[in-house]
Order: sequence, then C-alpha cells, then structure tokens
Amino acid sequence: MSISEYQEDLISLIPALKQLINLGYEYITPSECESMRGGRLHQPILDKILREQLHKINSFSFKGKNHKFTESNIEKAVQEIREVPFDSLITTNELIYDLITLGKSFEQTIEGYTKSFSLNYIDWDNPENNVFHVCDEFIIEQRHSRRTRKPDIVLFVNGIPLAVIEAKRPDKPDSIKEGISQHIRNQGVDEIPHLFVYSQLLFSIAQNQASYATAGTPEKFWSIWREEYDSTDETKLNHSINKKLDESTLTHLFSERPDWQKQKMLEIWNAGDRKPSEQDRTIYSLLRIERILELTQSFVVFDNKIKKVPRYQQYFAVKETVSKITKAKGDLPRQGGVIWHTTGSGKSITMVLLAKAISLESSIIDPRIILVTDRVDLDDQIYKTFKNCGKAVKRATSGENLFKLIEENKASIITTIIDKFEAGLRKNKLKSESRNIFVLVDESHRSQYGSAHANMKRVFPNACYIGFTGTPLLRNEKSTARKFGGFIHSYTMNQAIADRAVTPLIYEGRMSELRGDRNQIDKWFERITSDLTEDQKLDLKKRFRREEELTKSDDRLKEITYDIIQHYSQFRKSGLKGQFAVSSRLEAVKYKNCFDELGDISTEIVMSPPDTRTDHSEVDESNIPEVQRFWKSMMDRFGTPKAYQDTIIDRFHNSDDPEIIIVIHKLLTGFDEPRNGVLYIDKRLKEHNILQAIARVNRLYDGKEYGLIIDYRGIFGQLNEAIELYNTLEEKGFDREDIIGTLTTTTDEITKLHEYHTNLWAIFSEIANKTDTEAMQLHLEPEDVRHRFYETLRIFFNTLRLALSNAAFLEHTSSDTIERYKSDLKMFISLRNTIKQRFGETVDYSSYEIQIRNMVNKYIGADEVKNIIEPVDLFNIDDFERELEGIEGDAAKADTIASRMKKTIHEKMQEDPLLYKRLSEIISEAIAEHRAKRLSDAEYLNRVREAMNEMRESGGSDVPDELKKHESARPYYRLIAEELPNDMVCEKTPAYIASDVAKQVDDIIYKHKKRDWINDSSVHNKIFNDIEDYLFQIKGRYDLSWDYDAIDRIIEQSLEIAKHREL
Repeated sequence: MSISEYQEDLISLIPALKQLINLGYEYITPSECESMRGGRLHQPILDKILREQLHKINSFSFKGKNHKFTESNIEKAVQEIREVPFDSLITTNELIYDLITLGKSFEQTIEGYTKSFSLNYIDWDNPENNVFHVCDEFIIEQRHSRRTRKPDIVLFVNGIPLAVIEAKRPDKPDSIKEGISQHIRNQGVDEIPHLFVYSQLLFSIAQNQASYATAGTPEKFWSIWREEYDSTDETKLNHSINKKLDESTLTHLFSERPDWQKQKMLEIWNAGDRKPSEQDRTIYSLLRIERILELTQSFVVFDNKIKKVPRYQQYFAVKETVSKITKAKGDLPRQGGVIWHTTGSGKSITMVLLAKAISLESSIIDPRIILVTDRVDLDDQIYKTFKNCGKAVKRATSGENLFKLIEENKASIITTIIDKFEAGLRKNKLKSESRNIFVLVDESHRSQYGSAHANMKRVFPNACYIGFTGTPLLRNEKSTARKFGGFIHSYTMNQAIADRAVTPLIYEGRMSELRGDRNQIDKWFERITSDLTEDQKLDLKKRFRREEELTKSDDRLKEITYDIIQHYSQFRKSGLKGQFAVSSRLEAVKYKNCFDELGDISTEIVMSPPDTRTDHSEVDESNIPEVQRFWKSMMDRFGTPKAYQDTIIDRFHNSDDPEIIIVIHKLLTGFDEPRNGVLYIDKRLKEHNILQAIARVNRLYDGKEYGLIIDYRGIFGQLNEAIELYNTLEEKGFDREDIIGTLTTTTDEITKLHEYHTNLWAIFSEIANKTDTEAMQLHLEPEDVRHRFYETLRIFFNTLRLALSNAAFLEHTSSDTIERYKSDLKMFISLRNTIKQRFGETVDYSSYEIQIRNMVNKYIGADEVKNIIEPVDLFNIDDFERELEGIEGDAAKADTIASRMKKTIHEKMQEDPLLYKRLSEIISEAIAEHRAKRLSDAEYLNRVREAMNEMRESGGSDVPDELKKHESARPYYRLIAEELPNDMVCEKTPAYIASDVAKQVDDIIYKHKKRDWINDSSVHNKIFNDIEDYLFQIKGRYDLSWDYDAIDRIIEQSLEIAKHREL
C-alpha cells in the first residue's frame, strides 16, 4: 500500500505516536494496556502504574521523620479515583479534576497517633517524578454493554488518561469534523463517558490540520492553537518529529502491527527529515510533558457546568502577564499593563485564568485581587463567571462594604463597580502599601477611569494594575494604557475571525430609503411588499396612514418596523434572535406597539426604570405617560425590576420568544448571547459604543455564518465598501491597524455573488447537458465532490440571501439576472436534497436548514423545491415503498435502496456477519456493474431489490426448510456451515448438520439467558461450556476434523452474535 493512499495510520496516527515517544511518553501496545488494567475493559485507569506511582511520589513528614503511605491507603487512593460514581460527564469530570489537582487526605497511624495526611496523584512540582504513557487502539467497553470503542490514541500520566486523540487521513472531506464527531459520540451517556471523565484535553488531528478541546465541548467551540516558537523550541519541535527511534522502541511500536506498515514507515523516515505539519505543532505545543501538566493544573476552569480550557490568546495573555508581574525587584511595585482581546473572544475567562494563575504563583504571598467594572450588569456578569468557575469571590454591596472587605483582609477576590470605589474613597482614608494587591479593571480605557485611576493609586500605591478591553483604544486613550504599564497582549478582530473564535460582522446601512423622501419610501415599499398581492399592499398602506394625526416620525417608525419584520423572517424558527437598539424609552415603547400591530414577531423591551438616568441620558423620561404605563405593566407582570430584566433575558436565551429584544442602553455592552444573529440600530452611537454594540452579534452559534448589523440611523454615514468604514473609524480616532477586519459591508459581499455563482456551476463543468438531472446526480456520487458542492452552495446561498434583501442590489441588477440566480438556487437546493436522500446521508435539522427553508418560502416558493425527508427504515415496507415512489428514475431508486442497505449493514453487521458480508458484496458489485454500464437502470434496480428482500427476510433463501421458521438460529447456521468441509463423507449433508447444530446452539443460549446476561461473565462461561461439550459430541458423531481453534472460534463468534442481537 503506497503513501499516496493516505491511510490514517501512515499519515497521522503513527507519526503522532513517534512524536509523543520522542517527547517523553513511553509506548504501550493495546494488549499491554489491557493487561495493565487487569483485563477489565470497562476500566480506563492503568491500575498497575497508578499504584506504583502513588508509592513513589507520596510521603509525609511526622515528628521530623519521613513516612510512606500504607498499602491499605494506596489501595484506597486507587479506588477513590477509579470508582467515582458517574453522575454526568462534566459533574463527574469536575470531581475527578479536583482529586487530580488537589489530592486526597487519608488517615494513618504513626507511633500511636492517627492523623490525616495529603496524598497526590500527580507530582506538580517535580514533573520528572511522574510517568507518561501513550497507547493506540485503546479498547474500552461501553457503559451497560460489552460492545467496545477504540479511541485512536490515549495519553496517561501516572496511569490516569488525561488526553484522547482521534487521528484521521487528511484527504477526506471534513477529516477534523469526523474526529470531533467521534469524540462527541463517544462521550454520550451510553458510550464511553467513563474514559472522558478523566480527560483534560481532546484532539482531532489530520496531518495538515489539528483541533483541540476538552470534555463536553460542542463542535463549534473546538479551537486551533497558534504559537510562535523561539529557536530553542523550533529545534525541539524538529527533534520530536525527526529523531529516529532506537531499535527496541521501534520493534515495540510495530509489534502488534502488520509488517508492511513498519516497512513503509521506515521508508518514509529514512528518506530524510521533514518539515513540521500543523498536527506536529499542535502536539508539541499542547502535549509536551511540561505543557500538559501546566494546562491541566493551572488553565482548566468549570464555568456553570461547562468545562473550559484556554484558547491560545488566553494562555499567552496570562503567561505574559505573570511573567511581567513577577519581574519586580525588591520592594518596587509590580508592573501591570493592558490586555486587549477583541469582544467575544473570552475576556471574562481570561480574567478568571489570570486570577487563578496569580493565586498559584508561589512567589506571590497572599495575593488579593480586586475586579473593577463600570456598570452593574458587567459587575454581575464577572461576579457570576468567577462564582461559576468555583472561585471564592465576594461582591462589594456598597462603597463602605468594599473598603470593609479590603480592610478585614478576608476576601481574596472582590468585585466592585467604579462608582462604589469612588464613593468609598470619599468616606474612607484607607491606604494599603501591599505589593500583592492586583486591581483588574474591565474596559479600562473609558473616560470615567481617568480620575478613578489616580484615586485608586492613592489607596493602593504599590498595587499592580491590569486593564482589560474588548475594543481597540482611541489614539487619545492609549495614554491610559501607558498609565497601566503599556500593552501586555493583543488579540484583534482579524485574528479572532481567522481562528473562527467569533463570526464575521457584515454591515448594511438602510437609512437612505427611510429618511422621509417620498420617492425613496415608495421604492422601499414596492421592494419590501413584492411578495404581497395588490389587495394586501393596499391594506398595508392604509394601516401605515389610517390615523391623520400621525406625525412623519411615527410613519418612519412603522416603516422601519415593517422592514425589520420582513428582514428577520429569514431567521425565524432557526434559533437565531435579533436585538434592536433605539434612542429612548419612549421610542422603545412606540416600536413595541408597532411590532404588535404590524406582525407576529414576538418582541420585548429591556430597559431601566423610568426614574433613572442611564449612560448620562439628557432627557428625563420619568413623566412620559406612555413610558409610565409600560413600566407599570411590567411591574404588574414581573414584580420587580430585577425579575423583569432577568426573566426576559432568560427567555431570550432559552425559549423561542421573544425573537427580538428592544434596548436603549442596557445589553449594548457586556451582553454575551450566542443566539443574537442580527443587530438593528436606530440610535446614535459614538466611538467605543459603536464597536461594543456591533460585537453583540459576533458570538458563535450553530448555523450562524455571520453577525448582521442593519443600520437605520447612519452611524457610519452612507457606506458602500469596508474601506470607507475604516476611513470613518480613523476619523473618529482609531488607528487603522487596530480595526482592520472589524466589519465588512453587504456591498463588499454582494460583489462576489457572480463569482460564487460561477464557482457553483464549475463543479459540473464535465457535464455536457446541464439539464440531465441523472448525470448531475451521478457526478455528485463521490463524497469529496458532494462536500465541495455543499460548501460552494452554502456560500452562494448566504450571499444571495444578503443580496435579495439589499435595496441597491435590487435596483441596479437586471430582473433577468436576479431571476437566474433564484432559479439556479432553486435547482441546486432541490439537487442537494435529492442526492442527500439518494446517497443515504443524515438529515440535518440545524439552524442553517431552517434558514434555507425560510428563504425558499420567501423568494422562491415552498412548493417549487424538493424537500429533504427523513429516511425511512428499510424494514418499514409500506412507508419505504411510498418514499421510493417519490423518486424519479430506476437508477435513483436503486441508489436509494443501496445507500440505505449500506447503512443497515453497517449497523447490523455483528448480528449476522456472514449474511451481511454477502449482501454488502452484492450491493458493491451491483453498483460497480451499473457504473461500468454492464447493468441497465432496470437491472440494477432489480438486483438491489432482490438483495433488499433477502435482508428483510433475514437471509431465508439460503437456509434449509427446517430453519424457515427458526429465524434466530440462521446466523449460527451460516457460521457453522462455513466451518464444515463441502467434500465431507457422511450419511448427513453439511446443510443438515449445520442446521441441526445451529438450532441446538440457539437453544443453549436461550436456556441461559436472564436479565442483563450480556454483562454477566458467569452466564458467558456456562454458555461456553455447554456449547463446547455439545460440539465435541458432534465432532465425534460425524467424525469432523474440527480442532480446538475451530471449536473456540464457533463458540466465541456465536456468543458475539447473541450479544449483539440482544442489544
């Protein structure tokens, strides 16, 4: 087998094993790994190694003497970590994490005194005292089953499995996604979660790609790692992949592999040194000995039952900060600085990780951390984040309480808002000279921090000040960064988008259409109501202007409301929500009334009480009747302002309603809701408020390709291209290099529509007749071609969706071109849905699918596009036949049957291996002969129909008559017939003997069955012994040439068949 065939083992798995061995891991074979677990395949810990290491790394001092733990305590420690009751993946993982990182106390009696002494599972201070192992093809049983899974690579520290790797071949489409999908499947409650409760790092690698996460991470949050190496690390990296293995290690590595694999790998390795791949860099960066220990001990957090490990920018921000603050000499204050990580990239978790790193830093004695924000909701968010992450945190309830907490020195972490800090300063003369106070200031560039910074310095003259910001600093604010000590670490929007840590943002200005110009408004009305009848249009116009006293501005509110209703329709029922920023409480109430009147989109307002001023509002709205009436209705409904806000935010996050929230100032900063897909703006925003507000829609969410900004106020003026946007932001005081990548415009995206349309058709360039649907479908049979088609169609769909709701595109593009785009989209979506059915692909119910359906309904017509349907089970004969009736063409029908059979064969193979192997061969041959034109479409359909009927009848055509009504014995019949020689001389035929033996084997198994028997080894032994005795009788009766191996093979395979049929 050549290297060009890209086998996973040759390209990804074995190179990973070699690198890990060179990084200090000792390789153990799958059988050795099983032996180290005492043959207990349900147990993921290497007991033997763990026991040895607990003896080695643990001792305690008592009365000046060093003592070892007793055998009894060592055994208790093994049991403690091995037998943690499984609750849920993350709950159990957190319990085990605490054991691994904090250790466990055990009582021991020394010289008549009984005391508790701490035992550790890993020696964090002396990494060289630990042992590191790596195993491939790690066999582990599923929960409640004897079925097994085999993760590609598992890494152990002191026998505890801390990392799991899935290695894939790089030429397959979605290789990394496939590995991630396997990890997610394997963590399921009935799979092998008992392995992943120990896991700290998970990897999906495919040579030129690599992604990592931790236990419980959804696919969208898997990350890539980027690291710039100095010359020393670059040398170590190259050494890890190119250093030759010594002969004994090489022999050991290939001892349980085919000989040809060793020869092939030696050819590759002896050809010379190679350059590091993305896989190599990720393994070196995250799994070298010191790094896996550091990440496990210091960089894991549990945030509200979600386990998190750092992205690379979080890790390096913390490392560089700790490096900076520990360089201070003597009694000099520690040097701080500013961390700028773009909004949406995990700034709050970076603060938690930094606080954890400071508390673990041995050179800092009794550190105190004060977190300062400028708003109550931000303080609330950071307080909850720290609390959810298990950090003991106190929240200052007032300025006086803040200074009391500081003075009493009882809280190691305190959160407060800047106003309370300032209020406390006015009432207290407290001053602390400690160098070990760390003041972490969120959004530290804001103007209100100017005087506060000087006051904080007065109270804590020697404290270390570390500022955090999620948006670029204005040129005139960079002096603030210098006050803090300069920039420590930056992570820009461009970097975050490239890493897929956030979604891109697309901006569209809609102010020109709705500025009161009658001609413009008429054009807008015609565009927005293009899918209505004339009567519906007339009725809508009447509803806009049925009250003569309506002012021009009220007309505008209704027009914007209706525009939003039409625009948001593409996201309805997809899980994505909208946020609408308006100028005042009164405007919010009026807009809410417009939404209630004009459409069925559900909305809610989130605002502060009318008698408060937020963000220094210039207008007092406390006496406006409409606002007062609205507020009273909210208090009647929810009881308190807090319950009102919390309930609506919770419903926005967890329920279908509200679909859009209307806000004034609240939730325009610090509101992290991944479902937020589009921000509508009808208010003036300035400087940082602009960038903070638009970042509300850049969080990751399934089916969310980008965050949309729809601007009715013209916050950037009339923009057509992103370059104009950057010019505008530069004029507002930002440096261009800080803002590149922040936004693109719909115009920039729409200009690519023709290119994307061309790319879609280019996939079918080999097809002469583009109206030949059969040729088009067959062209998409190869998986990699289908994958390219799906991806290219997705890009075209998203861009056309933007275009069809854009006034400039509709006005300046010919109707013929628009119709061609829509017609082609209709055809390609139907083609996509047909081939998904034809080639047996899983139906995707994601947000993206719902958005496709919404767009089809709006712009094309639901009845004109073939829908994806849920595949019907082959054994549901009537429903499956109805599904086939809806498929055009014999070949398409045959492919549908064949793909469905392949899926069933894969699922049921172990229930009747010989039958399903034969059916698999029949299907493969039929497909090959049809593609080679040796079978007509009708013959192909007949062939696969015959195979399908054979499957439905459980292979009844090739068994003797006496088994026609004894279906459960048929798999054993085929198994035994395979072991009988065809030329045997006997008074009975081989078919008769095989049939008779099969029925008896089936009866023996049935006789011993009881509840949960498939997990009961005592039942297995009884079945084995009874079948063995019976087979030796048969061997003697018919003078069969069966040896012990043949008899064992029959029994073992029969047992496996019986267990799989039971599941």
